[in-house]
Amino acid sequence: MRFDFDSTYFNPEHVLDCGQVFRFEPFKDGYFVVSADKACYIHTDGCKTVVESEDSDYFYEYFDLNRDYSEIVSRAKSHNIPLLTRSAELFKGLRLLNQNKEEMIYSFIISQNNNIPRIKGIISRICGGLGEKRELCGKEYFTFPSTAALAGAGAEFFRNAGCGYRDVFLAETSARILTEGISGLDGLDGAELKKQLLTYKGIGAKVADCVALFGFGKRGSFPVDVWIERIYKEDFKGALTDRNKICEYFTGLFGEDSGYIQQYLFYGKRQSL
Repeated sequence: MRFDFDSTYFNPEHVLDCGQVFRFEPFKDGYFVVSADKACYIHTDGCKTVVESEDSDYFYEYFDLNRDYSEIVSRAKSHNIPLLTRSAELFKGLRLLNQNKEEMIYSFIISQNNNIPRIKGIISRICGGLGEKRELCGKEYFTFPSTAALAGAGAEFFRNAGCGYRDVFLAETSARILTEGISGLDGLDGAELKKQLLTYKGIGAKVADCVALFGFGKRGSFPVDVWIERIYKEDFKGALTDRNKICEYFTGLFGEDSGYIQQYLFYGKRQSL
């Protein structure tokens, strides 16, 4: 099955290359994307972005296609912040994804103090070792492992997959989630969700904000990393040095649009706007 959408506000490169997702690779005329146990082929055809998948409803929600991003772009530009205005205009095809919650917890534990190519490699090895092999559009892929599979793997498996010191974090957090589940996190407001996420082994403030934003749809979250610190100092002329306070500054400034604006700023700065 396939569906298409106006590419003005749905550009695959902008969506996939802004640091919110790790399970994608170039494929044919576009990208092959895997989420949890599902996959799709996404590419641009003229003024349309086309998604091909056996799970079209899932990926319609995954790419947040029920939301009007023209309004979000307009609100972002209304702040009259040069970097934000340029980025929101040039990268208006960027959308925030609605990703699998458990996958986001494990993926962003792996992401801490790491670079994107290495993160993608580690996740690929974990999926290859513990996931199920499937096929779409003639391409084989592996599903993201279940929590039971992760919890049963042991820290040595994660260490051999290249996780480094994060091996214990993944082993202990997957064991906890296997016992408790994560349904208790659903329905929490952004502040309480972040507080609860911080109780998991390997989740600090930045990872908690990423999980809340990309996994739980808390669009008022604003992850702060080295790029955001640079933006804060160079483009906002800020003097704070504590990342928690920098986060509070931005969420106070942008409110419920914080997550969208974080991505415009982050992506724009990395593109040297």
